[in-house]
Amino acid sequence: MVHALRELLEKRLAYAAHDGERFFDAVQNARLVANAERYYRIMYYGSRASWNLRDEHMFTTLKNLLAFYGTASKAIVWAHNSHVGDAAATEMASRGEYNIGHLCRQEFGDSAYLVGFGTNSGTVAAASDWDGLMEIKKVQPALPKSYERLCHATGHARFTLGLRNRGDLTGAQGLGKPHLERAIGVIYLPETERASHYFQAVLPRQFDEYIWFDETSAVTPFDTAELTGLPDTYPFGV
Repeated sequence: MVHALRELLEKRLAYAAHDGERFFDAVQNARLVANAERYYRIMYYGSRASWNLRDEHMFTTLKNLLAFYGTASKAIVWAHNSHVGDAAATEMASRGEYNIGHLCRQEFGDSAYLVGFGTNSGTVAAASDWDGLMEIKKVQPALPKSYERLCHATGHARFTLGLRNRGDLTGAQGLGKPHLERAIGVIYLPETERASHYFQAVLPRQFDEYIWFDETSAVTPFDTAELTGLPDTYPFGV
């Protein structure tokens, strides 16, 4: 795969002139396969480096897209809080981990605007284990001394909280003191929630804006239909 990627990049000018977007897709697919092979090998041995490798791939993809669409282009990256928020403002940094939010702030400065989401209770679509089936699970009320409990205590069902350049909110006497914060992702384990889903963070340094829904509902999948009459390897077998 690395050899195929090298060949593509060597011929980038000719391919790009012929069909730039299809060439861009081909290069990205080749990079994806090469990086995925590295990622799963590292993850097999349990190395924390797998997290950094995954977010580096996300960040490189973002930069490639911005370069492809030109200097005036903008992008919206939709991902879990643990990827979007600046890892330097959380205990992830003490483990040597970084994420796409941290890399964007380093690269783009104030041109990057990081938005996080939070909730107190409701339901979530998640699994109990990697490769497990999706379940609709009840979200436990937020733990005391967490940012989520503070937001719940306001009594507002929903609000947005701008954090950039808000010295009145971000100091040590306000939200700038480290608190617990909850992260629910692909897996949710309410029976071990404190150990599995809470970490220390400084919210005003982690995000530029925080969007709160006191109660949330699990996402529901779109209706899908399987295509029939196409080769198994479509579109590559055509």
